[in-house]
Amino acid sequence: MSETLDPLVRDLVAWIAREPRSYADVLDAWRTSCPRLPVWEEAVDRGLVTRRTIDGMGLCVLATEKGRAFVGSAL
Repeated sequence: MSETLDPLVRDLVAWIAREPRSYADVLDAWRTSCPRLPVWEEAVDRGLVTRRTIDGMGLCVLATEKGRAFVGSAL
């Protein structure tokens, strides 16, 4: 399953790493009800993204250091 999800997880983390994204925007764009493609859940479970409150933006999702290393040169 990991090999199937890696490209999608990499896309998600790269998108988040470009700039902080609101939690609502991330879930709207990436959450899925399909148990075979849990992209958002996989990124969270691997510690590639984190949630943090940012003044003026509310709850946001940011790429962690581990997430930035995962996407590497894709940034």
